[in-house]
Amino acid sequence: MAEEMTKKRMLSGIKPSGDLTLGSYLGAVKNWAELAEDYECFYFMADLHAITVRQNPADLRRRTLEQLAQYIACGLDPEKNTLFIQSHVRQHAELGWVLNCYAMFGELSRMTQFKDKSAKNADNINGGLFTYPSLMAADILLYQPDLVPVGDDQKQHVELCHTIARRFNGIYGDVFKLPEPFVPKVGARIMSLTNPTAKMSKSENEDTGRVLLMDSPDTIMRQFKRAITDSDTENCVHFDRENKPGVSNLMTIYAACTGKSFDEIQAEFAGKGYGVFKPAVGEAVVETLRPIREEATRLMKDKAYLESVYRDGAEKAGFVAEKTLRKVYKKVGFVPR
Repeated sequence: MAEEMTKKRMLSGIKPSGDLTLGSYLGAVKNWAELAEDYECFYFMADLHAITVRQNPADLRRRTLEQLAQYIACGLDPEKNTLFIQSHVRQHAELGWVLNCYAMFGELSRMTQFKDKSAKNADNINGGLFTYPSLMAADILLYQPDLVPVGDDQKQHVELCHTIARRFNGIYGDVFKLPEPFVPKVGARIMSLTNPTAKMSKSENEDTGRVLLMDSPDTIMRQFKRAITDSDTENCVHFDRENKPGVSNLMTIYAACTGKSFDEIQAEFAGKGYGVFKPAVGEAVVETLRPIREEATRLMKDKAYLESVYRDGAEKAGFVAEKTLRKVYKKVGFVPR
């Protein structure tokens, strides 16, 4: 128990607005699984965030459970990690509203993701899309974590979380801990196979640019054979993110799946060209994802087990979150329940 108390706390979540991709796994979930021995970890399905874009209700429910099954299949042991569904812990929405009142309009309007998503959803620029960084700050600050594993594209939101927390602490005293962003070095940013200047997206419309955790081996191989390399005459496997983004992306994926360094990969494929390299990357991905796909498929058939996991997770998360929310409510002057 003493060891548990000394562990630093970590928290993160992914929206169940699309199927988990190879990028989600290599960039985030794989790293999370390795952290459980050293950290007290909370991971959630961010379904509240998902509805800033219109969702098919049945699909959202299915994807939320599939994501939970995939988390477990990727190595997130429910005995070692607290796994829960965001909407099951009411404190997220409650603190989200309070923090809305401490986030400035100008700060929210400068968020890059708001601008990007507004451009993509011009017919549905809703209030939630604008204020969801406040909810994200609530997601984080509720649990007083030391670290938040985030991709490079989420650093801006963690910085805003710090700004809101400092503003609140400046008014009411030391209420929130300011967590540090934790960005994994290898595989932190897996790009689209067809557009290596854009991140591989789980909600991407162009299916050829992504690989899903649940894709069949045949589908995975087909995606990699179609992958963009680079329009050079060298046809050599060499890491250069700026000038050879396609090959560099494939090398990043291969390194993450095999544990090999870029120098080792370059030596392995010296003189062999892209025609040999692309299927080799595909095979490495097939073997990496095979046990995950098989275990997730098995878990999805065991609805009672999944329910027990998310119920227990919500209970544990709610216990921690309520401590923070009570403190916040007292500070801002709400009458105790």
